[in-house]
Amino acid sequence: MERTVVRCAEGHVFSTASFPMQQADRLGPGRLIRCPRCARLRHAVPVVSQKR
Repeated sequence: MERTVVRCAEGHVFSTASFPMQQADRLGPGRLIRCPRCARLRHAVPVVSQKR
């Protein structure tokens, strides 16, 4: 199963196996997901990897 690295509204970065509606471009990239660091539902967006 593919994991997605996301950043919550508080700035915590974590990976998740389920990122709901990942292909729904018309809704935007953000989703409500439970952050394991702050244990609350937070707005999260995928982290774009930077290759150097």
